[in-house]
Amino acid sequence: MTEAATMQFHPQPQAGTARPWAFPAPERATLDNGLTVLRCHRPGQQVVAVEIHLEAPLDAEPAGLDGVATIMARAFNEGTDKHSAEDFAAELDRCGASMDAHADHPGVRVSLEVPVSRLPKALGLLSDALRAPAFADSEIERLVRNRLDEIPHEAANPGRRAAKELSRQLFPATSRMSRPRQGTEETVTAIDSAAVRAFYEKHVRPATATAVVVGDLTGVDLDAVLADTIGSWTGGTAEPRPVPPVTADDTGRVVIVDRPGAVQTQLLIGRVGPDRHDRVWPAQVLGTYCLGGTLTSRLDRVLREEKGYTYGVRSFAQVLRSAPDGTGAAMLAISGSVDTESTGPALDDLWKVLRTLAADGLTDAERDVAVQNLVGVAPLKYEMAASVAATLADQVEQHLPDDFQAQLYRQLAATGTVEATAAVVSAFPQDRLVTVLVGDAAQIEEPVRALGIGEVSVVTG
Repeated sequence: MTEAATMQFHPQPQAGTARPWAFPAPERATLDNGLTVLRCHRPGQQVVAVEIHLEAPLDAEPAGLDGVATIMARAFNEGTDKHSAEDFAAELDRCGASMDAHADHPGVRVSLEVPVSRLPKALGLLSDALRAPAFADSEIERLVRNRLDEIPHEAANPGRRAAKELSRQLFPATSRMSRPRQGTEETVTAIDSAAVRAFYEKHVRPATATAVVVGDLTGVDLDAVLADTIGSWTGGTAEPRPVPPVTADDTGRVVIVDRPGAVQTQLLIGRVGPDRHDRVWPAQVLGTYCLGGTLTSRLDRVLREEKGYTYGVRSFAQVLRSAPDGTGAAMLAISGSVDTESTGPALDDLWKVLRTLAADGLTDAERDVAVQNLVGVAPLKYEMAASVAATLADQVEQHLPDDFQAQLYRQLAATGTVEATAAVVSAFPQDRLVTVLVGDAAQIEEPVRALGIGEVSVVTG
């Protein structure tokens, strides 16, 4: 007779004592070539993240060449004076590294992730890309073709089309912010290797650049590694560029981008408001989160859970551009999609949410949940080196102090319900919102016009 097997149960592990957490504080230094360096030692993070901010903003692009900053950023991966495009990609692979770059209103960002054991080699490749990019005619022509291929797909995407229309509506035509960040078919077609190199030579130099290095730097002589790599990059100084003021027209109105036969309507409702330099920012973050930051926020409770109009509606604030004098701006927006027949009722209920919020305010319970979600999950959000590096680089390009994020969490925890209510009501005033709807105008125009939320116009495409 076989003896019955018995299971041995081990005691359940007990949770350890909670340790205080704060956003990491970087060390700041300047290399001999003028390059600013922020380093942040993160024990256990064996994959090092590097972010390079280049002072090459979109409003510096020459007239008629919108998109040249994007093509330049993409070309950093396409060969140097030492390596062809294929060789450069192969060398990155041998390091186990990934490198990417993109252009936005504040400037160009180059990102690198690499195991710490291969950091010197990967930083050498990054240095070569910044110091002596090839900008070969054939590679620039290919990147231009690729970008031209992307444009029709973006136009067909309702979310991208709504974002493009909202920018066009909010900002004057003379403002770079009114036009697509990566250029139009006309402007991208005009870009060649000479234009890319001219933009590079005018705006890319170490004296106006910042490098952020985050990871486990135990045993790494980072000073020596930096001196041998990006510290050898040379270039002259540059005159400070004047930062044009951000002006926007948020007169309440509705613009329908007609998509005949569309079964859904894409909603994007927005205006321009304060950026992170403004004292109201923490309260605005908290209030906006209560309005539409998660599945349990007010917009989702009404439009998703109660009415079933949508899979989700979100409200958010996205910094567009900041300046040292605090004259920057952020996009404050509400985004989502609903089925075509529900467009009118969904917008009606959305405006009712805004009116109720203005009349009755947020509840203490909503405020408490938002603080817990925003502050309580921060240690998880910044568990990886790349997320810490990206946030530090954001602070650099937005001219914020190095301890901004750490201070923000303390301010969020100290912000009361009344402050959060005032901030979100101010951020989303019912009569000062530009509403963009991408959908079937024949089906949605009249129901939307009947709501009286602003003058309604229809555009094609």
